[in-house]
Amino acid sequence: MISIENKIIKDIPILHVADQQKWDQELPLILFVHGFTSIYEKNLHYAYLLAKKGFRVILPEALYHGERNEGLSGHNLNFRFWDIVLQTIEEIDIIKTWFEKERLIDPSRIGLAGTSMGGIVTLGALTKYPWIKAAVSLMGMPYYEKFAQWQLDEMQKNGLHIPIDDNEIHHLMCNLRELDLSMQTNKLQNRPLLFWHGRKDPVVPFDYTYHFFETIQQLYKQEPEKLKFIIDEKAGHNVSNEGVAQTVKWFEKFV
Repeated sequence: MISIENKIIKDIPILHVADQQKWDQELPLILFVHGFTSIYEKNLHYAYLLAKKGFRVILPEALYHGERNEGLSGHNLNFRFWDIVLQTIEEIDIIKTWFEKERLIDPSRIGLAGTSMGGIVTLGALTKYPWIKAAVSLMGMPYYEKFAQWQLDEMQKNGLHIPIDDNEIHHLMCNLRELDLSMQTNKLQNRPLLFWHGRKDPVVPFDYTYHFFETIQQLYKQEPEKLKFIIDEKAGHNVSNEGVAQTVKWFEKFV
């Protein structure tokens, strides 16, 4: 039987999913991060399928979302996007460390995945955490600085007020550069990486992600099976059932 525990670890709400019969064992871990304006419950189907394969799955609730909602919405929440991304990257390490200390995970077998913003978090985290054994980015992209600039340009184009000055923007870009995987691809270290993206995605530009995939293919020449990009020609910003299934298979194979 697959069990779900609602838990708080150092002020971070999580959903903890695993096979009840293996609950107290040291299991391989998958951390799965939800998308912008979403909630962790919406990814329970991933957690259920992964738990059936023997993984312990943790779904964290991102800052300003779900149980951590502070009433921000629309324009105000949009300006917190990168704050949320940066904090979530810090928090997944807190969560991983807690479960490791409790001896509930095998620290040599940890995977990280996420949808949209969660995919963006996943790719940034690869620059920081060598303990990530394999990763899946669903509708994410690694160009932190470029994407942030694109977002600012879109806001200006639409006549939206940007409530931060040039110095704050410069500071943000410096912070993002440190986690921009496109600027430090050596940190991939040939770790298995799967991308899924809809070609018609109107939220996270498909071309950004696919261009990155093309630039790193040479790094995987010796082990090409560890790098894969699944294109859904008809999909927009929504992962297909095939994308869900391929995520589970990826972690089965590499974690």
